This record gives sequence, C-alpha cells and structure tokens, in this order.
Amino acid sequence: MAEFTMELSDEQREVRDWIHGFAADVIRPAAAEWDEREETPWPVIQEAAKVGIYSLDFYAQQFFDPTGLGIPMAMEELFWGDAGIALSIVGTGLAAIGVVANGTEEQVGTWIPQMYGDANDVKVAAFCSSEPDAGSDVGAMRTRAVYDQAKDEWVLNGTKTWATNGGIANVHIVVAVVDPDLGSKGHASFIVPPNTPGLSQGQKFKKHGIRASHTAEVVLEDVRVPGSCLLGGKDKLDERLARARERARAGGGERVKNAAMATFEASRPAVGAMAVGTARAAYEVALDYAKTRTQFGRPIIDNQGVAFQLADMRTQIDAARLLVWRASWMATTGKAFTSAEGSMSKLFASETAKKVTAQAVQILGGNGFTREYPVERMHRDAAIYTIFEGTSEIQRLVIARTLSGMPIR
Repeated sequence: MAEFTMELSDEQREVRDWIHGFAADVIRPAAAEWDEREETPWPVIQEAAKVGIYSLDFYAQQFFDPTGLGIPMAMEELFWGDAGIALSIVGTGLAAIGVVANGTEEQVGTWIPQMYGDANDVKVAAFCSSEPDAGSDVGAMRTRAVYDQAKDEWVLNGTKTWATNGGIANVHIVVAVVDPDLGSKGHASFIVPPNTPGLSQGQKFKKHGIRASHTAEVVLEDVRVPGSCLLGGKDKLDERLARARERARAGGGERVKNAAMATFEASRPAVGAMAVGTARAAYEVALDYAKTRTQFGRPIIDNQGVAFQLADMRTQIDAARLLVWRASWMATTGKAFTSAEGSMSKLFASETAKKVTAQAVQILGGNGFTREYPVERMHRDAAIYTIFEGTSEIQRLVIARTLSGMPIR
C-alpha cells in the first residue's frame, strides 16, 4: 500500500514559492493603485505572461498535477497577493474551463490559445452565464440561441451581466437557452469569436471589492456564430436534449447537467482556494500587527481577546485549505462528489474569508478601517467569495440536496 503523506513534493514547493514570489514582488506593490483606479491592470497581466504565469501552458501544467493540488496552490498564492489583480490574471480560466468541460478536442485546441494571446499581445476571455433576472436561478435564463440550419449558424440574443472581462475579452463563452421547455436542461454554451458583430459591452460595474477586475454587462443583438462554435457540437447537444425530453416525459429520473453547472462544479474548489489566499493574507497582517502594536505597555497579542481570535483565524484557514485540497484531489482522481465536497470547500472557505478579514480589521482597530492598511481592501474583496459562482445559500442547497436526496427548495 502506498504511503500516505500530506507533504508537497519538491516540484510543488518550487512552483508554489515561484508564484508566491511573483505575488509578493509584482502583485502586492501594485494592489492599492489598481484598486483605486478600478481598471484592468494590463501591465501586471503582461508581466505575468512574460514570466509564464498567464499562459495556457502554466494552467495546463497545474491542471494536470496528478495530486490535484496544482490549481489550488496557484490560486491561493496569487490571491494572497491581491484578489482584484489576481482575478484579472485568472479570470480567463473560467471561460477556459467552460471549453474544456463542454467542448471537443478541436475546440479546446483552437480557442483556448486565443483566450490568452502571448506576452507581446495579451488577450483575455469571458464566461457569460448570469443575467439581470437569472443569477442563482439559472432556469430563469432568457438569452436565446436559435439554429439557422440553412447557414449552419446559431443566432444569439440577450443580455448577460456580472461577466468578468465582459466586453473587453477576445473570446466570449456564452450560455444560452436552446430549448425553453426544458428549463435549465435546455441550455448550451457557445463560443463568440473576436470582433463578432452584434456583441457589445453594456454597463461596467463599479464594485465594492475586487475593483481591479473588469466586470460588465454583455449585450448580444442578433449575434451569429458558426455551427462549429457550439461547444460539444450539435450531435452531442441533440442527444442530450433528447434524453432530457424523455426523462421529462417519464416524470424525472437521472439528473442532466446543464452547461453552466458543469463549468461551476469544476471551478468551485479553485474559488475556495482564492478565498483561502485572501484570508491568509489578512491573518498574516493581523498577526504581525498584534505582535508589534503596543497598548498599556505590552503587545496587544499578549491579551487573550486578541490571541484567541488569531488562533481561531489560523485554525479556520487551515481547515478551509484542507477541504479545498480534498475536493481538488477528488476531482483529479475521478472520485465522485457524493457529499457535494466541491460545494463544501467553496462554502467553508468563502465564509472563512469573510470572517477572518473582518477579524483582521477589528484587530487593527482604527488603522484597519483606513486604506493605509491592506486589510480594509481584503475585507471588501472577501465579500465576493460568498456571492459569485454560487452564493453560500446555493452551496448549502446543493449540499443538503446531495446528502438527503430530496428536492429541497
């Protein structure tokens, strides 16, 4: 029997330390500036491309780490640097996951390189699922895709919202309804190539946190894409829709996953790792502050009220990391999420990030409430983890349904 170990390999530690160095030397010094500017940090993304962090090869290497820990380690270190800039660096990954999860080998080979560009001409991509009236309720999606058989083209109409890199992306991945009668099972994902007529950026959002990451609406008006831009191909879609219709007639049966959910299930542990990185960063600032800040003639960490908070913060961070690592390992080794372990990892890590960053602000007191110290920004950034890619309430619903086998609402 193979020996059980939780030790990282020499290669994994080397990669982790390399990413940490980039986060410390390049991301952190730029964090406050780009948070204030509320603009995409193109120079930082380009630096990441130059050293190989923003590239298809880098993410492929981490994705194929046989332990499953490559992606969560990378996410934790980048988001330890700064959440807004890190999301600008990794935001393309959600669109890439959408292609990998739903596309053919030819589509993966054709479109993912165009999502990243190269160090001399950096590109980004966007995954467009949420809508003004369809966030957690994907069944309420209104964006339609209609097949024009004569031209072998799909015609897309609708409005997407909360799209990371929406409108500025080179490639957009759009989830749309192809069969309204099937609800969320009647969805499909489409590649919208660069400079496609009819796609435009709507409102750009001014956000509470992760302000260095571009978030906007994407408007689709008679957007025509070739039939080859349907992820997975039409034969596969027709087979999936036929199964869904048969099960609907039979009154239920085995669940059929839709395109958006397949993407989110693959990415939830990675989002948990992002939250761990932000939480760890805030904890480290608070720990250092508590050891150097003196009140009543002694460091404030000498007070149990502060020391016990730090003990709880570190315990929760380590527990969150272990849940993320477990889910990532299970996904890589083909273990089914029989207890919704992916959702568990995202739920616990995101809630931990909100709590730990709030405690960090409290430990720094008035200083923590100012922008002179980074915990204020980290606290704002942490709020997103319990919202995007499935709110905490949705994660609890997924977990409860999985554990009970009941259609809990």
